[in-house]
Amino acid sequence: MYFTLQNMSEFWNVATRPTANNGLGFSVALALGELEKIERFLTVLPDSPAVYEEWKRLVFRHRVLGTKVHDAKLVATMNVHGVRRILTFNIEDFARYDIEAIHPVSLLS
Repeated sequence: MYFTLQNMSEFWNVATRPTANNGLGFSVALALGELEKIERFLTVLPDSPAVYEEWKRLVFRHRVLGTKVHDAKLVATMNVHGVRRILTFNIEDFARYDIEAIHPVSLLS
C-alpha cells in the first residue's frame, strides 16, 4: 500500500484543524506522530515531472474543475507508478478515471 504527499497534506489539514471546524484538533506533535506511523507501514509514491504531465493530461481530458483537481493529482501519481486501486470513502469522485475505487466498508465483509 502507498501514500502520496497529497494524502499526507490532506491528513495534516484535517488532523490539525480545530474540532469546531470539523477537524480532529490534534497538536502538531500528535499529528507528526500519526504521520510517522503511516510512514512505517506504507510506501510514499513521489511526485515528479511525469506526475505533473499526467495530471495536466487528466484535468484536460476529463474537464476537471475546482477542488476535484486534488483527486486528479492522486490518479496521476497512481498512473505514473502503475497503481490501479485506491481506498477511498468517495468512490464517486474517482468514477471518471480508469482505476478501481474501493470503499473501506467493502473490506469488512
